[in-house]
Amino acid sequence: MQANIIVYDVGSTYTKLTAFWLAEGVLDFVARAQALTTIDDIEIGVLAAKQALALKKVEVCRDAAAFSTSSAAGGLRMVALGYMPRVTAKAAKEVAMSAGARVLEIVSCEDLPEFRLQVLREIKPDIVLLAGGTDGGDQDSMLENARIIVKSNSSAVIIIAGNKNAQGEVAEILTSAGVANIRVPNVMPTIHELKVKPAREAIHEQFIKQITMAKGLNKLLNVVSDKKVTPTPGAVLLGAELLAKGTFAQEGIGDILVIDIGGATTDIHSVMPGLEKLTIEEKGLVINNEKQPSYRTVEGNLGLRVSATGIVETIGPTGVLTKIGYKGAELEQQLIDYAVFLEKNPGHISHSPLEKDFDLALAICAIEVALKRHAGYISQEFNPVMGIIPGIPIGRDLRRVKYVFAVGGLFTHRTPEEKQFVVKQAFKNPGISLLPIEPVFIFDEQYLLYSIGVLGQKYSDVSLQFAKKHFKIEKEV
Repeated sequence: MQANIIVYDVGSTYTKLTAFWLAEGVLDFVARAQALTTIDDIEIGVLAAKQALALKKVEVCRDAAAFSTSSAAGGLRMVALGYMPRVTAKAAKEVAMSAGARVLEIVSCEDLPEFRLQVLREIKPDIVLLAGGTDGGDQDSMLENARIIVKSNSSAVIIIAGNKNAQGEVAEILTSAGVANIRVPNVMPTIHELKVKPAREAIHEQFIKQITMAKGLNKLLNVVSDKKVTPTPGAVLLGAELLAKGTFAQEGIGDILVIDIGGATTDIHSVMPGLEKLTIEEKGLVINNEKQPSYRTVEGNLGLRVSATGIVETIGPTGVLTKIGYKGAELEQQLIDYAVFLEKNPGHISHSPLEKDFDLALAICAIEVALKRHAGYISQEFNPVMGIIPGIPIGRDLRRVKYVFAVGGLFTHRTPEEKQFVVKQAFKNPGISLLPIEPVFIFDEQYLLYSIGVLGQKYSDVSLQFAKKHFKIEKEV
């Protein structure tokens, strides 16, 4: 077998290598291999993954195009500063989330200046997304926050993404103090509009620059064709957007939901292209109603290894065991002990039937909670101030979403019956949540969605065509 395109994914645990063959406008999947990531020198893990691919009798062409994603650096530590907490500060968070950053704090004008200063000094972020004010609106908050950043002696790169009328003065304050900064268009130019892409790309660029400090990754940058490494969560979202929205030449498949469950987090992505067509009146306060076309949430305390105890603490041991029909104080203690063990040994692979069942139960709970936090809900009470009455939908309405993609190691190594069991149990009791009513579940068994997202930036049409064929989505919506 030959390959003329390869895509790396340098993860915190494994380095994956996916091989493709592109010829005459048709992209085909060849093979996938992986090896343990070597944090001290990432190149060792990359070479091991190449050797694993070679053992599958895959011959990579000498002039093969290479691309890469990575989450080995753990994502950028980010603080989002905005004006109003429910508007521009939240917009800043959504931009950061869609770029794959770890948003550790959101600060607004409602927080005292002393608190904002304390946040910057204690968190020591890699990057600060500085939003605030629509174009022509408030300028004081951005200027005040710029001075606080200077006072904090932060070494972060500041992405100035607020009121365009204040950006020049903000940049001058930061530059004169020796604080690195980048100006991008306002993330929220009007109260009805969210402009994600420029800020997202700026965060991606900073991700590339900062992860080159990891040993060996700078060598990888010299290998990849586009001289960039995309954050893995960002690549997954790009793949979802390509599938949902399509290209100029071919239609996408419409609204989709992506469940990406890992050892540390459970990420939920939803892409709803139809929301781009809403009028200003229909959008209302776009940020409050989560009516942006692309939306991502990250549950940092819900993971199958590093954050296993977070699942047990959130649901309770009794609730977790209920998902697999188990009960009893002895089993509850065994589950608690197992979760603690997993956090200390994140590379552990379950072997016994009981451990495998515990993993299924933990996955069901993590996905169910993450879905309900991502989705909107049916209001249960009156709120005359917000104009809310019982029975109306609040937040992101996913009821008409047809395709649900399941991504992650769990869905790569489990049997078809176990995979179906996990997702169906997670969706079984939606309650008042606005979850898909009749979802079609698609399992990314070869873990290709991140590759599709990366390749789609250069080979959009063939990547979309491949994705539809690979996931057996024959009918265009």
